[in-house]
Amino acid sequence: MALPVFSRAIKIAPSILSADFANFGAECRAIEDQGADWVHVDVMDGHFVPNLTFGPATCAAIRPHIQGVMDVHLMIAPVDAYIDAYAQAGADVITAHLEAGPHIHRTLQAIRNTGKKAGLALNPGTGIDAVAHLLDTVDLICVMTVNPGFGGQKFIHSQVDKVRSLRAMIGDRPVHIEIDGGVTVETAPLVAAAGADVLVAGSAVFKGGSVADPAPYGANIAAIRKAAEAAV
Repeated sequence: MALPVFSRAIKIAPSILSADFANFGAECRAIEDQGADWVHVDVMDGHFVPNLTFGPATCAAIRPHIQGVMDVHLMIAPVDAYIDAYAQAGADVITAHLEAGPHIHRTLQAIRNTGKKAGLALNPGTGIDAVAHLLDTVDLICVMTVNPGFGGQKFIHSQVDKVRSLRAMIGDRPVHIEIDGGVTVETAPLVAAAGADVLVAGSAVFKGGSVADPAPYGANIAAIRKAAEAAV
């Protein structure tokens, strides 16, 4: 699909890392029905991060169940050899880590050459100096507010200042700032006020609900959105 017209309005992107793995298609439909803007897919390779999750086949399988944006976050190294596979699997946004290889500019170009939006992810220990030289080759910057590899971790508050600095650096460029890790009703206002507009939330969205009872998903999404929007 074509991404919607660029907007800095708050977007909630539930991470299916917290969904029921046996019901991915139904879970994707449920979160969208309950108000999710994007569906976030955390791809981990057991090498770049200490966990193993989804490959291109999983992305291709869930794509027909997602009406909106499929946001694929590649926590893998190397990256370049797999870009085409995830593009063909239906990703709308493909995000690679600055830390995953020596030629991130080439990686971002390769993502855009597939016709997809290019994202750049930064680990908590990574500064933003290098980002200044990449701003015209990215569509999204993902600030990791936990160390990548596992869901359910506590939010790292030092990253709020990083978001604020990135927002100033981006200026009026059409670049999203995405937050991944520890997003809750309590932390969403902090990053929204600092300039983030895409909030990835896993356990905070999926807690209390299920495919059979998806209403809690909607309540959780609405609560996070309300808290974030109130801070903007």
